[in-house]
Amino acid sequence: MIEVLRSVLTEYGVNWAINRSLYAGKLKMMKLIPKTELFFEKKVDVKRIDIFNFDLKPIKDFLLSLDEKKQQEIIETSDKAIKGVITGFSSIELNFGNPISWQLNPLTGYENSCKKKWYNIKDFDEKAGDIKIIWEASRLTHFLFFVRSYLITNDIKYYEAYSKQLDDWLRNNPYSYGSNYKCGQEATLRMTNVLITFTVFNQLGLTTEKDYKNVKQLVTGSYKKVLSNFFYAHKCIKNNHTFTEILGLIIGAWCTKDRKRLQKAYKLMDQEINEQFLEDGGFTQYSFNYHRFTLQILECLFKISETTGLNIKEKKKIRNSVLLLYQVQEEEGNIPNYGSNDGSLIFPLSACDYRDFRPTLNSIYALLEGKRLYSKGNYDEELLWFGDVSEKQRDSIPRISSSFPKSGYYTLRNNNSFLFIPLQNYKSRPAHMDQLHIDLWHRGMNLLCDTGTFSYASTLGEELASTVGHNIAKLSNTEQMNKKGAFLVTNWTERKEHYWNPDRFVGEVESKNGYKHNRSIYQVNNGYLIKDEIITNLEQCELILNTPCDVTLKKDGIELTKNNVKLAFINIKNEINVEPAYRSLYYLKKETINRIRIPLIRKDDLYAIEYKIILY
Repeated sequence: MIEVLRSVLTEYGVNWAINRSLYAGKLKMMKLIPKTELFFEKKVDVKRIDIFNFDLKPIKDFLLSLDEKKQQEIIETSDKAIKGVITGFSSIELNFGNPISWQLNPLTGYENSCKKKWYNIKDFDEKAGDIKIIWEASRLTHFLFFVRSYLITNDIKYYEAYSKQLDDWLRNNPYSYGSNYKCGQEATLRMTNVLITFTVFNQLGLTTEKDYKNVKQLVTGSYKKVLSNFFYAHKCIKNNHTFTEILGLIIGAWCTKDRKRLQKAYKLMDQEINEQFLEDGGFTQYSFNYHRFTLQILECLFKISETTGLNIKEKKKIRNSVLLLYQVQEEEGNIPNYGSNDGSLIFPLSACDYRDFRPTLNSIYALLEGKRLYSKGNYDEELLWFGDVSEKQRDSIPRISSSFPKSGYYTLRNNNSFLFIPLQNYKSRPAHMDQLHIDLWHRGMNLLCDTGTFSYASTLGEELASTVGHNIAKLSNTEQMNKKGAFLVTNWTERKEHYWNPDRFVGEVESKNGYKHNRSIYQVNNGYLIKDEIITNLEQCELILNTPCDVTLKKDGIELTKNNVKLAFINIKNEINVEPAYRSLYYLKKETINRIRIPLIRKDDLYAIEYKIILY
């Protein structure tokens, strides 16, 4: 416990520790004396709700131009949502019942009480399970499918489902009781999705006075939640939550005609962009999923700024952040499954798969630069919702070997392949044990992969986030860093010597748990030569490689194939062991892969191995 406290004070900082303690004290006080919750409440008087405005004709035309299969996918998602079957985390169907049980976890069958105050409900409870599953229905993201389906079909049932479910949500989620008032981020996302949906149906002449009153009521409760709990997002979490809740402050301030709070919120947004985005484009949450999440928050902000008349000033870092993700992307839009990945696609406004980052990157880049980042495709729909520059010329940018030293990301590109390597100099809380991990992509396929997240509240999730879930050296019973609970990581690793040029990467990471790992990677004509050195006096070290490919042991190495197509040969002379493992590309969804374990032999205080990846 003393070691954890020392690490928290030195790595997270004294101010963070004080603020986190103050928030814990606030929760304890409210549990002991419930009336003290009123001390943190602000009076909210919503006067208007028309913060969005959409040009629906080009959106409708675009949706009608999609092929029949894509249209049908949108319609089927909507039809299931009408019956209470919500597509959660962009991956799995969750049956919340009809009418929807808004406090239910469909995977455990447990239902929280809407008569219990939010601060008396746990995030991860043995009976209720992962609270994120409960939240999926109440984000009301499926409302966006209702409006898209209506634009395709003109079927009134989608408006009626929106109106009925909104009314039902308000009756069964009194402020501030139940699971759905625990988090200001969730309140903001819910408010934003409701306002977007109301705006569309209102522009189409379908809404009623009751709808208007219901939207005002939901905005009131959502804004009150953000105002009363923003301290936690701003001072204790400082990640994507902060950006989301500032968006909630902006929407709420505009809806209440509070110009002073509105201007203050825009200033806060600039400050957070400056603090959490780095000069070369990195996002300090160390997660590509949450990097995109935050970009979607910002594209929504750009849209409502047309109405508020105010704008953020810190745009250069946002542009660089788009270009960083572009450089670690393969041609079909996928990127490495790096960092925490809970499947958050907060505005699913395209017919593309969740793992395709092109809709958001294209939209943000066009909004900033007035040019497209890609040629035309299904990902254009998101741009039509948040901007009007879809007809602009493409800004043709080549993907090349790249170095982002401030952000700690490096790539080596070789014909139809690329390697992605993270090596961070942590300034904020890390999440995964992935320093010096290598992600190998070839011919559009992820040959050596990051195993993902699966769930924050599961033993499998713990494994996937650990050292063994990445393609690095693993010492017996030793992690790169230490972890307590779902999110508190201590004993942060340190980046040491590092060097990069377009044909070579050299980096060293030091673990406070007793070892250093030096990794050198050289481009060769048909692949990559990798040298690993681990300096330690600890026993038992092995090289871990995770692959979704089929693995065949050959003389002097391993052959990787997929669907009987030879993709790569890894030339290794050491003993090789292969075992089944899992990876998760989508939250709560797993697939079987192969984990290759290569024991290393120590000489003095050094473990060393050299191997060549030959690509076909």
